Amino acid sequence: MQTAKRLRFAAMMFSLMLVMAQAAVPLLAAETPRALQAPVEFALRTTDGGEISSEMLRGDIAVLAFGASWLPLSRTQVEGVQKLADQYGARNVRVYWVSTDSDSPKSKNYATDAQLRDYARKHGLKVAVLRDPGGKLLKQLRIDQLPAVVILDRAGAVSGEPIGGLAPGGTFIEQIASRLERLL
Repeated sequence: MQTAKRLRFAAMMFSLMLVMAQAAVPLLAAETPRALQAPVEFALRTTDGGEISSEMLRGDIAVLAFGASWLPLSRTQVEGVQKLADQYGARNVRVYWVSTDSDSPKSKNYATDAQLRDYARKHGLKVAVLRDPGGKLLKQLRIDQLPAVVILDRAGAVSGEPIGGLAPGGTFIEQIASRLERLL
């Protein structure tokens, strides 16, 4: 009889430990130190012929706002991107608008560098416009909608989940400010 009680008690304790371990896994993942997250590696061409690489951004916080000139929501996004750059630029936050427009003349979503510079100028965007025409970085970051925003910490790792879309009724800065403040 004692043996049966001990076995039931052991089975119950083992089940309890399994439940606690399963609950702890997401908590541990959320608490993983940023230093253990791998930095993102990329090099994107600017519309003025330069290049911005992940290595150049190390030591600063970077905001990569992905959009496309053909996407109506991107107009609102680029205005917010510039306001964000104005507000946080002096605090070592580097802000970029990353165009996913195609660079192939055969594509329906084709845009030249000059067209993207005109688009930026028309909407008051003064930050560098980067090109990710094949969506390589977009796919690497597992972004599945536009517009989207990714924040990189000082080590170059993605900080939090990518932000997809624009918050209805909110401003672009409100959507991102609390996350930036935690990193500063």
